[in-house]
Amino acid sequence: MSASSLGRSSLAAERRAASHHAPRIAIGAALALVASSVVFLVTAGAVLGISLGSPSAYEVTAQASPSSLALADIPSAYLALYRAAATRFHLDWAILAGIGKVECDHGRNPDPSCTRQGAVNSAGAGGPMQFLASTFASYGVDGDGDGRIDRWQPADAIYSAANYLRASGAPGDYRRAIFAYNHASWYVDEVEHWASVYRGAASSTASAPPTGEGGAQSAAPVRWTPGERALLAPGEGHLALVPEAVPSVVQAMVIAGNELQDLPYGTAGHPDPRGATSEDCSSTVNYVLYRSGVRPIEEIVRDNPLAQDYVHWGDPGPGRWVTIYATDSPTPHVFIVIAGLRLDTSHNGTDVGPNRTEDGPRWRILDQIPTWAHWSVRHPPGL
Repeated sequence: MSASSLGRSSLAAERRAASHHAPRIAIGAALALVASSVVFLVTAGAVLGISLGSPSAYEVTAQASPSSLALADIPSAYLALYRAAATRFHLDWAILAGIGKVECDHGRNPDPSCTRQGAVNSAGAGGPMQFLASTFASYGVDGDGDGRIDRWQPADAIYSAANYLRASGAPGDYRRAIFAYNHASWYVDEVEHWASVYRGAASSTASAPPTGEGGAQSAAPVRWTPGERALLAPGEGHLALVPEAVPSVVQAMVIAGNELQDLPYGTAGHPDPRGATSEDCSSTVNYVLYRSGVRPIEEIVRDNPLAQDYVHWGDPGPGRWVTIYATDSPTPHVFIVIAGLRLDTSHNGTDVGPNRTEDGPRWRILDQIPTWAHWSVRHPPGL
């Protein structure tokens, strides 16, 4: 992030704090993230939810696929939250993303007020959407359904921003709603600029994830399932259903795994797994960790982690939601288990599922861990 962007983001928060916008509607009970009876397709191309009848201005913009710039710039976990929150409040997801960009660069701004629990800037604003405590008290929403409303938690902050925009006039008058968020014309213009470059074509056809020089990972729909375990979609071995009751970073990992399902096995993902025409075991893990925000792409490109490098990476032991199995003998190999599903390039004799004859990164079904190696069992910190 450039120094100028950091300055704009900090200034945005401080100017909004000085504007003293007054609350209009208090929210009582927390809103659920997604009703379990509704299946959302949150794709790189569209968000398809409950039919609202004839297309409205909201539906056209809400169904706009993310542009290539949006897919390259917005972490997948944040993109999924912007789109889900926009669907819940009948808003344009790109406007939410524009606010998230200007305020805290989608949670990447190094200012402590953006990411550190309890930290605020000089005007008292905190969290990735830079809320004042007084505004958040009136408009805060439990976006992740954990029973707490926390302005430093990305899901809560993004759902709360959508709630505030809705109460301030959106989608009928976005400029008025954005101006209520921060009383400055320059701020409205900047948010709308980012929304315009993030917004792709209004279509139900998926766009590709970030690409490198050689190709693109496949665009995959995202379908939800209740609980904490990812499941293969019925009749579709290449699509894992995303569990609703896990952290957003774990959901993003499942989404990333879905994006790799059409690629063959190969080494084209080194040192940069983005847009590769093939992925091997380590570049598959690298891509998942990058797309979920666990490892910065700069670190991956610089260090080019291989299978044996994951023998000592992360924290020891299995994780609650994510576990990495790595070995350096008899041959280096690594795979990752995400919410109960194994993402692996190895299949000969180690997969009993629908992808058991396919090469490349695939969701694998196995009732036990392969015994041909002595595995180092690790997990990403906190997961």
